[in-house]
Amino acid sequence: MRFRHAASIRSTYPELACGALYATGVDARADTGPRAAEYTARALDRLSGATEGEFPEVLAWRRTFSRMGLKPTQVRCASESLLRRLRKEGTLPRIHPLVDLCNALSVAYAIPVAVLDVDRVAEPLLEVRPAGGEETYTAFGGGIEHPAPGEVTFVDSAGRAHARRWTHRQSGHSAVGEHTRRVLVVAEAMHEGGTQIVPELLKTVEAEVAALWGAGTEAAVLTATAPEFVFGE
Repeated sequence: MRFRHAASIRSTYPELACGALYATGVDARADTGPRAAEYTARALDRLSGATEGEFPEVLAWRRTFSRMGLKPTQVRCASESLLRRLRKEGTLPRIHPLVDLCNALSVAYAIPVAVLDVDRVAEPLLEVRPAGGEETYTAFGGGIEHPAPGEVTFVDSAGRAHARRWTHRQSGHSAVGEHTRRVLVVAEAMHEGGTQIVPELLKTVEAEVAALWGAGTEAAVLTATAPEFVFGE
C-alpha cells in the first residue's frame, strides 16, 4: 500500500511535516497504561503554564484551518481537542491500548496523530487530498457523510474518506478496535520546528510499539522530495 499527500497539499502547505508508521501484530491485550500516563503527565505539566491555545503547535494548525475557510475555535485539530479535554478533565478517554498510547503521545507533543486500521482501507493508495464531493465518510455513530468539495481528507482507492477536515476527526470505518492487527500511524505538524519534532515522535511511537507488542514496523518521514510511504509489501 501507498500513503502520500497530494501535490496540491504539498504546494499549498510547504510547512507540513509528516511521519508515518506501519505496524503488524498489534492487538488489544497490551497494557499501555503506564507509558500513556507518562506522556499525559508531560502534557499536564505543560498545560500548567499555558493553555493549549497558546502552544505554537496548536496555533499553527489554527492558522491552517483558517486558510481552509474554517473557524479554528469551532473546528479544532485532534491534538488541540485532546489537550482541551485533558486540561478540563485531567484524563483522556480509554479506547484501545494503541489508540490510548498515541493519544497520550499526541498531547505530549501537541501534534495530531492518526491511527487507522489498515485492513479497513482500500488499496493501493491512501492520499491526503481535497475532496471532490463524492467521497463517503462513516461517522463513529454510523451515519454516512460526504466531505464538501475542497475539504482536505484522507481518501482511499474506493473513494472512502477516512477523516473530516484533515486532522479534525477520523472515520469510524477505519477506527482501531478488537479486530485490528495492522495499523497505519500518521503524525502531521505545521509549526516551525515540526521537521525536527515529527521524526522524534515517529521514533518514539516505533520504540513503544516494538517494546509493547513486539510488532514488526516500517516507518518513513515524508517530505516534498520523498512524499510517498510504501508499506506492507
